[in-house]
Amino acid sequence: MTTNLTLDQMKTFVRDHFEDFVNKRNAGVIRKNMTPDFYDHDGPGGKPADAQGDEQMMVAMYKAMPDLHLTIEEMIAEGDKVVCRNIWRWTDPSGKKMQFHGFVLWRFEGDKIAERWATVTPPAEGTVWATVQAGQRRLAIPESEKLR
Repeated sequence: MTTNLTLDQMKTFVRDHFEDFVNKRNAGVIRKNMTPDFYDHDGPGGKPADAQGDEQMMVAMYKAMPDLHLTIEEMIAEGDKVVCRNIWRWTDPSGKKMQFHGFVLWRFEGDKIAERWATVTPPAEGTVWATVQAGQRRLAIPESEKLR
C-alpha cells in the first residue's frame, strides 16, 4: 500500500509526531500515528521493535531525561518516505548538558507511519551545536561558553 499523503503532509506528520512523542512526552501517540504492523528496524538497543517497544523506550527516556527536547534540523521527503536530521538535548542527573544527533527515515502507508530506520551518535557532553543556515555550516556557541 502506498501513502495518500502529499510530501508536505508527510513532513508535517513527522514534525507533529516528534513534537508529541518527544517534546510533549506523549508516548501513547505512537499507537495513533503508526500502522498496526509498524516495524522499527532500529528500535531500543539497536534491535527491531514494534510500536509498543518504542513506547516503552520513550517512557524510560522521559524518566531518565526529564528535560529531554528534540529539534529537527532538516527534513526531506520523497515518494512515501521522510528523512530528518535531529538533535536530542537534555541535562543529566549531575547537571551536565548532553546531546546526541540522529538521522531517521520514516516510510508511510496510507496516512500512518509503517517503518522506521535510525542512526544516532553516542551521547556526548556539550552545548555547542552545529547549525545550518542558508546552506552554510556554523557553530552555535552559547555566550557562557565563548572565550573572552
